[in-house]
Amino acid sequence: MDTSVTTGTAAPRRKTTTAQKVLLVLAMAVSVACLAMVLPHFEPEKLLEEIKEMNWGWVAIAALADILVYVLQGWRWSLLLRPVALIPYKRSIRAIYVGLFANEVLPLRTGEIIRCYLMARWSGLPLSVAISSALIERVFDGIWLILCVLVATQIAPVDSNYIYGAEVLAIFVLIAAGLLWAAMFFKDKTRSLFAGNRLLSKLNILLEDLNLIGHSRYLYYSALASLPYLLLQVVPIYALTQGYGIPITLPQAFVVTVILRLAAVVPAAPGNLGTFQLAAVTALMMFGTDRG
Repeated sequence: MDTSVTTGTAAPRRKTTTAQKVLLVLAMAVSVACLAMVLPHFEPEKLLEEIKEMNWGWVAIAALADILVYVLQGWRWSLLLRPVALIPYKRSIRAIYVGLFANEVLPLRTGEIIRCYLMARWSGLPLSVAISSALIERVFDGIWLILCVLVATQIAPVDSNYIYGAEVLAIFVLIAAGLLWAAMFFKDKTRSLFAGNRLLSKLNILLEDLNLIGHSRYLYYSALASLPYLLLQVVPIYALTQGYGIPITLPQAFVVTVILRLAAVVPAAPGNLGTFQLAAVTALMMFGTDRG
């Protein structure tokens, strides 16, 4: 008999803090503002006809490439966690897809936390380790994305707002990378800093696992795997533009992808509603596509 029901009381529901409420309101406000800039130029009467004229062969290529993107992400995640646990690729991919679906209906990229929770539960990992591994992934993604922005500026005149966004991203990436570096390579010093704090002193398991990851070759393998993971995302964008009859080249599709990735960095409304549409319109207009 399960005694957890009879001997304990249900945990109280965690209240939403004022900061979380403010962040949620801001995310929704940004979404509405972005849609307000895009929707006035939308012509719904043309939509059905344009769908009929789409090249569905290109659409199929886009769908297949999009699946491969997340297969590669799952492989990278398992690779990163290999020093602390042998995670089957299918399990990583499954957790990632659950997180993706959650992001479509929940704001502020809540799916990132959900996928980490599922990975921890399915694999017996501490939740802090799963979250830290996802943070390491995002640091790798941020580094490669910033480098890709530099390349994109050589292909097309990227809007200054996105350049500014890349600069802000670089600051956060450097801070996160510095903290993770200290935890991975200066375990004893970090532990001594935590020793005076009752809450932080409970993170010793996290420090041990991060130390294992940091001294493993798999950390560097996953860092290298982050570049093809980012570049592969160009394929679905290019294929969809070809299927829709938008005449852009593969290098131009690379620029569009970089801008879309930058727009997706900031936690926003479910499915990046508004921010995605505005970024897509802005990027495609750079290459002569009609705003409508």
